Amino acid sequence: MSPEQVLQQFQATGVQTCFHDRHIEPQIYAGLDGTNWRLADYEARGGYQALRKILTEGLTPDQVIAEVKASGLRGRGGAGFPTGLKWSFMPRQFPGQKYLVCNSDEGEPGTCKDRDILQFNPHIVIEGMAIAAYAMGISVGYNYIHGEIFQTYDRFEEALEEARAAGYLGDKIMGSTYNFQLHAAHGFGAYICGEETALLESLEGKKGQPRFKPPFPASFGLYGKPTTINNTETFAAVPWIIRNGGQAYLECGKPNNGGTKIYSVSGDVELPGNYEVPMGTPFSKLLELAGGVRKGRTLKAVIPGGSSAPVLPASIMMDCTMDYDSISKAGSMLGSGAVIVMDDSRSMVESLRRLSYFYMHESCGQCTPCREGTGWLYRVVDRIHNGQGRASDMDLLNSVADNIQGRTICALGDAAAMPVRAMIKHFRHEFEALIPGYVPKAPVKA
Repeated sequence: MSPEQVLQQFQATGVQTCFHDRHIEPQIYAGLDGTNWRLADYEARGGYQALRKILTEGLTPDQVIAEVKASGLRGRGGAGFPTGLKWSFMPRQFPGQKYLVCNSDEGEPGTCKDRDILQFNPHIVIEGMAIAAYAMGISVGYNYIHGEIFQTYDRFEEALEEARAAGYLGDKIMGSTYNFQLHAAHGFGAYICGEETALLESLEGKKGQPRFKPPFPASFGLYGKPTTINNTETFAAVPWIIRNGGQAYLECGKPNNGGTKIYSVSGDVELPGNYEVPMGTPFSKLLELAGGVRKGRTLKAVIPGGSSAPVLPASIMMDCTMDYDSISKAGSMLGSGAVIVMDDSRSMVESLRRLSYFYMHESCGQCTPCREGTGWLYRVVDRIHNGQGRASDMDLLNSVADNIQGRTICALGDAAAMPVRAMIKHFRHEFEALIPGYVPKAPVKA
């Protein structure tokens, strides 16, 4: 089947109409082409009707949160935590200032969906944040945007000015008593600032390093005040949920995996790009949308959720559906939704060498296991790659990974260790083949 035929199947189900106001890769989905991101264009697609519905019909914050809970929306940044449940953690009667933060610090290798949402449809994020702030009784919000996409940052600032001028932000929004101020802030390209507490440190003007938890941001967040942090794509899903109902959103996906998800498909495919499909879509269908594996090649492996997710061989991945539960059951995680496809020409040793270097470089150095261990992982993989490996290196890699995983303040240590363990688990023979004189251990008898 061609990508167009697969798309027609999804359109026939009516699913695409759920998210006609969200950016999809232009070469696959018609609609948003980069020129119609202005406020007038967004309003023509039903923009800000969800916020208007809340304020004119007098929906209570509890009703908004209940609708989000019913939708089954889970955090689209990687953790997959239920959004409505997270919102309910915010102390409603807290007497002081509370904050809402959008995590747009998209630094996971292979991921480019949040950047495109902000670039092609910024107002949907603004409206989603305004609704979330209303639901939690918050009056000030920040969107922390990855520092290496300054053009996108500038565009979001323009969208904020449009929203303020139209009365969608500021004091007494749409003539109501609801006040919400939203600001944009940009980082400087540090991968670690994608971790929510490191992001808060950076937003406060300090060095971006993760905080100990507890206390959690819901009780001690930005400037020591209660704070809720969600991903860009998570906020972008909220307006449709309020307009059409949580149950309708849930039915776009599958139980415990409501709605649709944008996947950044890259690597050895004919049509790399961002694809929004219903949660639970078979991986084989997503691969078809991306044009399939490069001509003349066969699928070898897939990293299904960004570079920190464990790799899965083709034999396992082709049986998976694209949702949190299926990918987790297969031994990996959906993560940020960055699907990195590798064909039979790829060396797993070289791939792991590049990944290990990245995590060594991006470690903030706060935790000893991560600071020292990521360097060990890279140097051992590098010497295997260069034909200088030792027979003990396979056990050493697993040992170092084991001493990193679960022993750091944030998940960067896990992100460095999990790819190593998965590569060795599924493609050990490729590493062994590069170690001079390596003799595999005889299987232990029961």
